Amino acid sequence: MQPVPALLTFLLLLPLVLHGQPQLVRSELSSVDESGTLQCVVHLPNNSIFLQQLDRLQTTVQELIGKYEQELSRAKEFAHAPEDQDSQALEMNRMQESRNPGVISSPYDHPAFNLLRLELEGAQELAAQLKAEGGNNGAADLLHQLQSQVTNASLTLKLLADSNHRSFRALRQEVEVLEGRLSECEREKEQEQSSRDPGLPLAPGSCAHEGLQKVGRPLVLKLNWRGFSHKAGAWGRDSAPDPASSLYWVAPLRVDGRYFDFYRLHKSYDDLVLLKHYEQWKMGYGDGSGNTVYRNFMYFNYYGTNDMAKVDLSSNTLVLQRPLPGATYNNRFSYAGVPWTDIDFAGDEKGLWVLYATEESKGNLVVSHLNDSTLEVEQTWHTSQYKPALSGAFMACGVLYALRSLSTRQEEIFYAFDTATGQEHHLSILLDKMLETLHGINYCPWDHKLYVYNDGFLVNYDLTFLTLKPRMPTPLIKRPFGVRAPPKSFKSNKPSKP
Repeated sequence: MQPVPALLTFLLLLPLVLHGQPQLVRSELSSVDESGTLQCVVHLPNNSIFLQQLDRLQTTVQELIGKYEQELSRAKEFAHAPEDQDSQALEMNRMQESRNPGVISSPYDHPAFNLLRLELEGAQELAAQLKAEGGNNGAADLLHQLQSQVTNASLTLKLLADSNHRSFRALRQEVEVLEGRLSECEREKEQEQSSRDPGLPLAPGSCAHEGLQKVGRPLVLKLNWRGFSHKAGAWGRDSAPDPASSLYWVAPLRVDGRYFDFYRLHKSYDDLVLLKHYEQWKMGYGDGSGNTVYRNFMYFNYYGTNDMAKVDLSSNTLVLQRPLPGATYNNRFSYAGVPWTDIDFAGDEKGLWVLYATEESKGNLVVSHLNDSTLEVEQTWHTSQYKPALSGAFMACGVLYALRSLSTRQEEIFYAFDTATGQEHHLSILLDKMLETLHGINYCPWDHKLYVYNDGFLVNYDLTFLTLKPRMPTPLIKRPFGVRAPPKSFKSNKPSKP
């Protein structure tokens, strides 16, 4: 690039020696040396006017040389810019992969792709600006063609990105479906293994197990005695762990699904099936289907209040009425699809419980253990589950089990809260149903069954618990002197005293 300024100087001096022009200078033959530099000899006359012209000419030459070198440096910068951009894009991609090694990145999320998109947007703005400034017809036609090409390129780029994102979304959905099928296969395999090896039978009223394992098929006993129009209600067996009698009770609500006024008592299962030897009582002040029977007393929500009511079944006498502190009522936080279940009673091996929600808990389910004689709250636990999002709940061995609807024919026991440890965990135990809504759900420790009032029909389920297996003693692990065992981490939800 060194001979160019000299060549440029020679070309500028050439008009001074051309034929037909006044011979202001006299030239000699030029030659090129070994390095390729052009050498020429010019004899200048001793003329002040000519020297001034030559001085101006030399200044012009220097300006042109400066512009030439400036344009040359800019060209070099443009030549190196794509390489720098590519290296920068590769570096950003490596950083992204190092932060998320398990994520498959899309080629259209690449920094170079984003840079190309930004450059096309800048070209569109520049073309629009030049078109607005105007010009001659030829330049306007060329500018219009250029603007059309840039617009087409931008549309093509957008279509590529959109199609790529759609394909990634479809792939993600397929992966989620496959993961769901895999989870279902694992659950079926576990259930099959547990059915092959059920373990020792669980004694009546015993909690010698590790929690609920599965729910059997629904057994439809019959339609409630008041008819199909009475879709809401509850039924079950005395939920005390050692009842004095095998008492069964059925309590359909009125057609409005709220008012609890009649109930029947049956002394045996055969009497319930054959509709004989029953006692029918009228009460007239119950609210909703959250009632239960524990030790020959029925517990329910008193109509239009947050009061707990206790009735002696031997005489149909209201023996106690007491407000539940902080509990909402009048359908404020009922179960999903089951109105008027603000206060839900439950009995199990550990005693009498009440499930409800408060304004302070923001509608989340609250569990309280009651003194079944005085209805005083002895201990309270707060869960993380929003009560109106649940379809129902029950207690077994001091563990709360919550359900949610998967479809009109299936429920899932998905959540458990152990009041003994304050720990919560998630499950996936399926429960089939004959009709859409489960109204009253009651557990009996004596036979380990769930008694469910399913849109007017009396249904029960056998529950299978994971029984404890004898374990061989494990030898103590010897640790070096001064080394302690690492602490165990657990999630705790401490109970609160009322």
